[in-house]
Amino acid sequence: MRFMNFHYVKRYRMEMNLLRWQAPVLRLPHGYLLVPWHHSLTQHHAEVKYRSFRDGIDAQVFPCLGELEGCERLMSEIKAKDGFVPEATWLVEYIGDGLRYAEYCGTIQAVRTQKNRSSIQNVGVLAEHRGLGLGKGLMLASLLGMQQVGITQVGLEVTAENRSAVQLYHQLGFRSVRTLYKSVELACAPAGS
Repeated sequence: MRFMNFHYVKRYRMEMNLLRWQAPVLRLPHGYLLVPWHHSLTQHHAEVKYRSFRDGIDAQVFPCLGELEGCERLMSEIKAKDGFVPEATWLVEYIGDGLRYAEYCGTIQAVRTQKNRSSIQNVGVLAEHRGLGLGKGLMLASLLGMQQVGITQVGLEVTAENRSAVQLYHQLGFRSVRTLYKSVELACAPAGS
């Protein structure tokens, strides 16, 4: 028999004003390319999302991120939203070892929530490609895409425990506007098992 235990995860709601934002130069390391949105890439976005989040805290907070089917469903829902912003939705492709070993290794999407406002959804980079600036590249491409379509206010939520993401968002100009706590169920074995 298993018991459910609840744990509260601290998350930040962060926002930035694109009217005052000065975009830094967008550079990716050698061997990495930004790939713009196309509906044929939906499955690739879902797979990168799953592989990026399945072993992390966000898969506990949002169980759909810990399952490939959940990520496929989530990507289908995102692209079907009236406010989906294709110009702010990107993949990163790694071709450093040649086309034979090419793989998608980063993803980002955005959804317009009001006329001039949007929300960034699930910035994910595969573990073996982290620490190279790919998350920053995805964010810059997405923010530039939002500027192109007239979005002036951008928001996102991030788990406080994900310190590198929080630091990146602050560096790009996001500011924390609210602290949230999300209840997460944790399965526990009974004592003595």
